Amino acid sequence: MSTAIEWTEKTWNPTTGCDRISAGCDNCYALTLAKRLKGMGSAKYQTDGDPRTSGPGFGVAVHPDTLDAPLHWRTGRRVFVNSMSDLFHARIPRDFAARVFAAMAATPQHTYQVLTKRPERMARIVNDAAWRSSVYLHESVLKPRGPARDIPPWPLPNVWLGTSIESDEHAGRADHLRATPAAVRFISAEPLLGPLPSLDLARVDWLIAGGESGPGARPMHPDWARDLRDRCQAADVAFFFKQWGGRTPKANGRELDGRTWDQYPAVPD
Repeated sequence: MSTAIEWTEKTWNPTTGCDRISAGCDNCYALTLAKRLKGMGSAKYQTDGDPRTSGPGFGVAVHPDTLDAPLHWRTGRRVFVNSMSDLFHARIPRDFAARVFAAMAATPQHTYQVLTKRPERMARIVNDAAWRSSVYLHESVLKPRGPARDIPPWPLPNVWLGTSIESDEHAGRADHLRATPAAVRFISAEPLLGPLPSLDLARVDWLIAGGESGPGARPMHPDWARDLRDRCQAADVAFFFKQWGGRTPKANGRELDGRTWDQYPAVPD
């Protein structure tokens, strides 16, 4: 599905649903959208979640019928994986996550952006040699290898792995991200709910910053974004400023100190 998210080109949701685990989830756009999609009869959003942490249509569900979708996209594009879920949620089976990675391995023409608030589980799974073997097994079924087709390298060069860090309380998520093998590692500081003085940018390739959007949006102080921009510049980390946020975030523009910041990480050869 095409998307208005500024830092990607397409969304792909082989899983849907999630549970709130930190303050950055309080005004989750996906939870609100899932309720609307359930009411519209969308088949992918008929599983209800725990009302304490989730909601109507936002229960965790997997969708095997969507796994081969990227094989049918003719032109390469940047793809945000699970804009309506978290691939490393505890209720996503490890083998299904392997099948998602297999689909990404089978389509090297696309660049995949996987974002999680659960980098501890991501690190455990992606570092597991047996799990990695299962990725290759599933990939060979999706796209059988002929004599001229090599086994994709590991970590997959077209898969970027990231974690969300909305406040300094969760700056440690970056440590789990660093412990995860990835061609590109990135941090989404959105919604940015406070300064991030403890955030270590070592071995981080990209940082996205932005304010919260929608009804009840909590304001972002400009100095929080400026600090991240300046530290990214000093550490040679690509910086992307997504939005100021607010009830109607598009109305506030995307400029920070008179310019837009749309940097992307260098893609590995």
